[in-house]
This record gives sequence, structure tokens and C-alpha cells, in this order.
Amino acid sequence: MIFADFNTLSLLLVSNETAALALDMLTIFGAAKLLAEVFEQIKVPGIVGEILAGIIVGPSVLGWISPGEVLTALADLGVMFLLFRVGLEVKSHELLKLGFNATLVALLGVVVPFLAGWGILLLWGQSQIEAIFVGAAMVATSVGITARVLADMGLLQARASKIILAAAVIDDVLGLLVLALVTSLAKGQVNFLQLGLTAAMAVGFTILVAAWGTRTMRKVIPRVQHKLRVGEAQFAFAMVMLFGLSLLAVYAGVAAIIGAFLAGMALSESVDRRVHDLAEGVSQLLVPFFLAGIGLTFDMAAFARPATLLLALVIFVAAVLSKFLGCAFGAYRLGRANALRCGSGMVPRGEVGMVVAQIGIRLGTISQAVYGVVVFMAVATTLIAPFLLRFSYKGLRGQSEEDEPYSTRK
Repeated sequence: MIFADFNTLSLLLVSNETAALALDMLTIFGAAKLLAEVFEQIKVPGIVGEILAGIIVGPSVLGWISPGEVLTALADLGVMFLLFRVGLEVKSHELLKLGFNATLVALLGVVVPFLAGWGILLLWGQSQIEAIFVGAAMVATSVGITARVLADMGLLQARASKIILAAAVIDDVLGLLVLALVTSLAKGQVNFLQLGLTAAMAVGFTILVAAWGTRTMRKVIPRVQHKLRVGEAQFAFAMVMLFGLSLLAVYAGVAAIIGAFLAGMALSESVDRRVHDLAEGVSQLLVPFFLAGIGLTFDMAAFARPATLLLALVIFVAAVLSKFLGCAFGAYRLGRANALRCGSGMVPRGEVGMVVAQIGIRLGTISQAVYGVVVFMAVATTLIAPFLLRFSYKGLRGQSEEDEPYSTRK
């Protein structure tokens, strides 16, 4: 009798947990797609609606959904599949040819925002370590947001788009090194040997996969297709590559999404169109959780004090201008049009900025007010990015290989 009651109670709890998860997923996915449709109907990028959906159903407005481990996992999977799908559309040899320009864009896109954030916080009277953390939060670009907008516009093959993607990979490596340095400073000790090894591993892993991944897969995929009997053999192998390289990327010292992007790029010239279509289907399911998840973390209560709200607005403006001007200057030799596009594409901070803020609050080195400022900056730059991209790429929708004729870019 006791065991029967216990089993009944267990089944009831499992059923309730399952129902709660299903309700959360229904709410987030449904709200994200509904607002995306509404915004598309009024000629506003649907991605804005999906992020706003997270703000509306999250703790700041209706309070229906709170961030949790399962929703965070779905969001992480969403951005991994998004970058994997983008990688499938990019040829590695084309990206490598842009190495110098992309590196210059990435370097200036790191140095200028860091100095801007650090300087503003010091002038505001905040502590040195808080100023450094805000500077670090303004460094890294959320390539998932830009990639989603460019993919929706059919412009992943435009010259500026390739530079943005390559620069974002380099930016991620540099940003994580900055974060490692800042975290070490917060803990009161800096291990330069460890930082050097991390940098070497991150750079080595990225170059190795980018340079030799495609030619290796050209030899491997035909054998996989011939040997394996499992259904959707190429897609199954692609998923092993996606998760395997994402895991290796984390161990190498870069973000999992960089591994996902490199996996897609390595497979881009060897897998069938079927793999592209299946990856697109999974992305359509999971990406709304990533976008809405950005909105879920937004907390308007942090801006009850006018001084905090003013600081948030100043940091937001500085974040947009510093990233835009730094990256645009790095790409200026390619013409004003491409410089404008590169500057716009590197603006969103998204989840990357919030990760820095979460580390700072966990270490006790930044206040709740500064944490709120960084989260506001991350969400606001993400919301404005689609508009900047639409404007900077105006007239290029649907073009694939080249932008406008070179004479118009001078």
C-alpha cells in the first residue's frame, strides 16, 4: 500500500513537472513567434519581437516565466544550432582570405569599447574593478544575433557579412581572454602562463579547424555515406561534429558556439542539402528560446533610481558608438558601405555581455546597480542591431556573392 501510494505520488510529481515544462515552452515559443509575426507585418525585424516576448512574459512584466536550467539549456542549444547553420553556408577558404581585415575589425572592436566602458565608469565615480568589468562586458559581440538577421535577409554571402563572421570568431577569442584577465584581477592574482596557454590553445584550435576542417570532411563524408546504414547518416554525423567541436572549443578556451560554427563550416562543402534543411528545422524550434531568453533576464526594477537609469543610457550609447566606430574604422579600407555594415554587425552584445555581468556579481566585484546597467546594455544593443543592419544593408537583400560594384564603395 505504501509503495502504491509512493508510486502514485511520483507519477503525479513527474506529470506536474512535465506539464510545467510544456507550459513554459508553449508560452515562450508561442509568444516569441506571435510577436515575431506582428513585427514582421509592420516591417520591423521579427527578431526584435522574439526578444521583447521574453521581456513581456518574464519577471519584469507579466512574471509568467523565470529563467531556469532547462530553459537556459534550450537557449544554449538554440544559439549552437543557429551558428552551425550559418557555418554550413560559409566556405572556409573565403573566410580565411579575409583574415587581415577581420583581425583589424576585431582588434579595434575590442580595444575601443573596453576603454570607453572603463573610462565612463571611472568618471562616474565607480571602483576600478567595476570599471574594468563594464569595459570587459562591452568587448565581445553576440554573433548569433547578427547571423540570424543576415540569414533572414539572405545576405550571408555578402563581403561585409563574411568579414563580420570572421571578426566575430576572433572577437570571441579576444573577449574570452579579456574576461579571463579581468576575472583573475578580481580574484587578486593573475597567472600569465595560464593566460598564454589559453590564448595559444584557442587560436590554435580555431585556425586548425578553419584551415583543414573542410578538406578533411571532403574525404570523410563519402565514406560515412557509404558505410553507415542508420537513417539520415549524414545528419547524424553532422550532429556528432557539432557537439564534438563545441565541446573541444570549450576545452580550448573559446565559446561552444565557435565550435558549432566551425563544425558547420567544415561540413559546408561536403554534405547534402538535406543536412542544411534538417539543421534549419531544428534551428526554427530552438532559436526562439535563445532570443526570448535574452529578454527573460531583463529586470526593470534595477532602474528605480534616476542615476542608475542615466548611467545605463550613457553606457548603452557608448556601447553602440564605440563598437560601431571601432569596427567601421577597421574596415574602412574596404569602402564606406562595407565599413558601415561591419560596424553595425558587431554592435549586439546579447548573452555575452550578460555572462560577464553574472561573473562580476558572483565574485562580488560589481553592485546590483552596475549589474543592471550591463544587462540593460546587452539587451538594448541586441534590440537595436537588427535596425542598424537593415539600414546598412539596404538595397542588398537577396544578393549573394558581391556587394555593389567597387566604384560605389569608395
